[in-house]
Amino acid sequence: QVQLVESGGGLVQAGGSLRLSCAASGRTFSAYAMGWFRQAPGKEREFVAAISRSGDNTYYADSVKGRFTISRDNAKNTMYLQMNSLKPEDTAVYYCAADLWGTGSKQHSRYEYWGQGTQVTVSS
Repeated sequence: QVQLVESGGGLVQAGGSLRLSCAASGRTFSAYAMGWFRQAPGKEREFVAAISRSGDNTYYADSVKGRFTISRDNAKNTMYLQMNSLKPEDTAVYYCAADLWGTGSKQHSRYEYWGQGTQVTVSS
């Protein structure tokens, strides 16, 4: 089992940047493919980005491609999401998720473990 804690959210103006972190504890971090998802008020949870267990492969939603970068440091048991050129439509609660022995998936049903989320608000 793994426990996940997100941090780094906040309020930022459009065009600004934030870096989210997801700290994992428990079972070996490198055994998990990881993902970021987000949920805005009144909307369903949506895929943002995913990364394979080694970090060699990354996947992005079209809406964030070229602006967001997912990465991980297995030695530090931490995953990151660098968000640049933020837009008001990026406003949401951002969740990190872990998929044991996964390869990196866009489907939230593949992920067994979830963090509590961190709020990102982008003002126009």
